[in-house]
Amino acid sequence: MDKWQTMTLREAGIILIDCDHRTPPATISGYPYVTIPQLKNGRIDLADVRYISNEHFKEWTKKANPEPYDVVLSRRCNPGETAFVPPGLKFALGQNLVLLRASGSKVIPEYLRWLAQGDAWWEQISKFINVGAVFDSLRCADIPNFKLPIPPIQEQHSIANLLQSLDNKIELNQRMNETLDGIAQALFKSWFVDFDPVKAKAEGRKPEGMDDTTAALLPSAFTESILGPIPEGWEISSLGEFIELAYGRALKANGRNEGYVPVYGSNGQIGWHDTALVKGPGIVVGRKGNPGTVIYVHEDFFPIDTTFFVIPSQRVPSIIFLSMLMERLGLPSLSADSAVPGLNRNAAYSAQCILPPSNLIENFNELITPFILKKENLRNENKRLIEIRDLLLPRLISGKLRIADGTL
Repeated sequence: MDKWQTMTLREAGIILIDCDHRTPPATISGYPYVTIPQLKNGRIDLADVRYISNEHFKEWTKKANPEPYDVVLSRRCNPGETAFVPPGLKFALGQNLVLLRASGSKVIPEYLRWLAQGDAWWEQISKFINVGAVFDSLRCADIPNFKLPIPPIQEQHSIANLLQSLDNKIELNQRMNETLDGIAQALFKSWFVDFDPVKAKAEGRKPEGMDDTTAALLPSAFTESILGPIPEGWEISSLGEFIELAYGRALKANGRNEGYVPVYGSNGQIGWHDTALVKGPGIVVGRKGNPGTVIYVHEDFFPIDTTFFVIPSQRVPSIIFLSMLMERLGLPSLSADSAVPGLNRNAAYSAQCILPPSNLIENFNELITPFILKKENLRNENKRLIEIRDLLLPRLISGKLRIADGTL
């Protein structure tokens, strides 16, 4: 097999394109303006991105116009963090970001994203980083001098194709989970927020997409309440009447043991441990930092001390229904702590909600459970795929594991 060469990015035909060192005004819509927080796990996450006008987009992309498979590199705050540009995405580059672009002569564009993730990459970051009083940073003049091992072009294609196939499957599973979640949320909203089946029965129509057994559990009239018209026979209740918010327990990263129990903070899963605090399925509620977030957890889990976990009463016979109900309540609006954003437990208990009869909740639970199980299976599959990808990546791009004729 051909030997790998160690060369600088400049020698490898990789050019650096600096950003425009200004910030354009934000607009409600337009083109994404990608900044450092949008670089997450090797990808560009547009969830909280700012937008700029078409005129500013044209101006800001004169100097740095991202092309497919360019690598966006952060020079400050988290220097060395990268994300690749997927085909079809148009955006303007924010301050303290640069583009790396492979010419294809010695490094193909599809391989560059993986090259900028390995151990050798981070060794170069450590070598050239400038330690500052506030932020560490990288100089544009130093980055082209990064020395990295470069495999032959044919092997670059094989490595990139293998890692890309794993990444594509992970992304597909994520999109499927988003679709499943959208279906579940739409069904909950139709039944328990918009009362579509009850409205249909009140108008003498058969509820759409509902079997006769389920339809028979629904009333055909409304009654007035403090929350407005609600289905006849349903009730208004305070959240505190049927749940308890129990405090999570402190568990720092250095105090966790290797295991398969997910650890949850107020922003979601933050790691793993070998011992569960709560038997699943269950619900985690953000208490500090990201107050009021509601997270359904299918398995046994460990909620840390920035969270509550829910102890339900038998009055609501479905954890799935309860988690979706609590999401709809908008608990962040009940945040009452001022120094550090936090959820006030007594305020949360006072939240008013509409409860349908138990038999209808059980019916909804039976209908929705396959969606939740499918989501959990896809999530577990992604966990395994990510472990495989992260195991292979450093070995492949360092040459410790070689690919010959498209096979390992």
